[in-house]
Amino acid sequence: MTDFITSGLRTVELEAKAVSQLTPRINQNFVLACETILACQGRVVVTGMGKSGHIGNKIASTLASTGTPAFFVHPGEASHGDLGMITKADVVIAISNSGSTSEVTRLLPLIIRLGIPLISMTGDANSQLSQAACAHLDVSVASEACPLNLAPTTSTTVTLVMGDALAIALLEARGFSAEDFAFSHPGGALGRKLLLRVCDIMHKDEDIPKVMIDQPLQDALIEMTQKGFGMTTIISKDKTLIGVFTDGDLRRAIDQKVNISTTTMAAVMSPHPKTINKDMLAVEALTIMESTSITALIVEDEKGRPTGVLHLHDILRAGVV
Repeated sequence: MTDFITSGLRTVELEAKAVSQLTPRINQNFVLACETILACQGRVVVTGMGKSGHIGNKIASTLASTGTPAFFVHPGEASHGDLGMITKADVVIAISNSGSTSEVTRLLPLIIRLGIPLISMTGDANSQLSQAACAHLDVSVASEACPLNLAPTTSTTVTLVMGDALAIALLEARGFSAEDFAFSHPGGALGRKLLLRVCDIMHKDEDIPKVMIDQPLQDALIEMTQKGFGMTTIISKDKTLIGVFTDGDLRRAIDQKVNISTTTMAAVMSPHPKTINKDMLAVEALTIMESTSITALIVEDEKGRPTGVLHLHDILRAGVV
């Protein structure tokens, strides 16, 4: 019976060892590959056949999401029209473990004729593909994890890691920031955290609960019930914010047995409420809510007027967390 654990551990150990052997290969050829891509005025075109193609697709995707415009072209399709996607301004990364995959090497004459810089990722430095490249990245392995030494396993892992090393080196060279990353991932959680601002999700205009400072408490209760935020802003005659009245303030007022018909907001409001501005990131507003144990924040403009209300539920609905 197969010992699954032993087999699994053997694969992990073989691939980990192969990856560790990449260290000395991050050398001048790696630097040349990075410099070639940084100098590129077009895009990085990644190509590869079979399993190398799958890895190439992932490398192209990683490059594109980290500041290096890139896309994958299937070498078989390239020979039937897709070569028109490649321009003189581009750089080609060709992946082939043997360095002699016919579908890939068939593209060499045109790449050379157009003078397009070629970066190869192969397991044979003397192969046709490697020799044609301006920079060769060595992704050779002693053996595959497959006991038959046939199925691409260790070699594809090593190639993927080399691609990641290339992408991250370029990311750092470009000064690619977390906000840059977010712009290419607007639909993801990270994108929402780094891009979504208070003004994008706040309640404004007639949705803002407002009560004048000289109005009775009963008016505030009606406003709070209608607007549903568990609070209302308190404003002066010139419409500037001077206080807030919350459910907590209401409980204290009840304990003090105040007359809701005659007591004005000046007597029961909380002055100097916590406010935010509309351009603040929603995730920053969430941090304020968590640190102050409140569920709604007033958005204040430069003239001290309430222009919006942001509730915890708005942030949750937006998928920031």
